[in-house]
Amino acid sequence: MRPRGGTTTVNSTATDVTDATDATDATDASDPTDATVEKAAPDAPDGPDGVDVSRRRWPRVLGTLLAVALIATGGALYAEGRHLRDTPATANLALTDAEATTRVTGDVSSALGKIFSYGPGATAATRAAAKEVLAGKALQQYAALFGQVERQSADQKLTLTTEVVRAGVTRLTGSSAHLLVFLDQVYERRGRAPTTASAQLTVVAELREGRWWIVEIGST
Repeated sequence: MRPRGGTTTVNSTATDVTDATDATDATDASDPTDATVEKAAPDAPDGPDGVDVSRRRWPRVLGTLLAVALIATGGALYAEGRHLRDTPATANLALTDAEATTRVTGDVSSALGKIFSYGPGATAATRAAAKEVLAGKALQQYAALFGQVERQSADQKLTLTTEVVRAGVTRLTGSSAHLLVFLDQVYERRGRAPTTASAQLTVVAELREGRWWIVEIGST
């Protein structure tokens, strides 16, 4: 009977020891995992400190980008300004020299009024005036046509009065000018009511010896 009881005690004790050992092993097996987690934790980025570092870097980056952008913009504006200064538009004195523009407009308007105004007994004075304000191609064309005008004026007792109502300089340099001129002309024939007509001319003038001469006249 004792041997059976003794055997039972030993087995029970062994079972307890085995259970204790398994529990210890299970506990020990879980510890390395915890240790790994705890060890890995310091390697993770620090929350607040990492954010502060990033925030401190952004102003520097933005400052660099702004500086580059300003330099690039300044270079582009300089290039554009130089391009504008070098364009033919800046050589057009009609945009910058009001005094010269006014002078050429006045001289051309006065000349057109003289050469396109005449009467039955005053064509000779008109022809003489044309030689004082016209030159080159304009004088040649005028001389060729004015012979017909003289005959019509004498036959029809025709009087023509011309007034420049508007003149604009489209291009002006130191020695030449291009103008667009609007005229009002009044035709009078003996025994008939006056007739008014409008005309539009393009004029090219040249500055010669301090005076503006009309060298080309065209209709539009």
